Amino acid sequence: MMSMEMIPVLESMFRFQWEEAQQCYVLLYPEGMVKLNGPAGEILSLVDGKRNLVDIIGLLVDKYPQAEDLDKDVVVFIDDALEQNWIRGVV
Repeated sequence: MMSMEMIPVLESMFRFQWEEAQQCYVLLYPEGMVKLNGPAGEILSLVDGKRNLVDIIGLLVDKYPQAEDLDKDVVVFIDDALEQNWIRGVV
């Protein structure tokens, strides 16, 4: 099970960036591109290899105090990103 102290790190084969032509954040990799929706881009923009999940959730709650169940949504996305091998977790 994923720990809230886990520090997510972008896998080295991916590059996260804003894509002006798509007007969204994307993950670039050798075979193509993953177009991210707004919330996914917001979460990944905070994945810097230094912040743990508690820190990331805290920053997002501060930015979007009206969002309900934000912590659960972040955990679900991070879990999916781990399964997709976009990120890995370090403790």
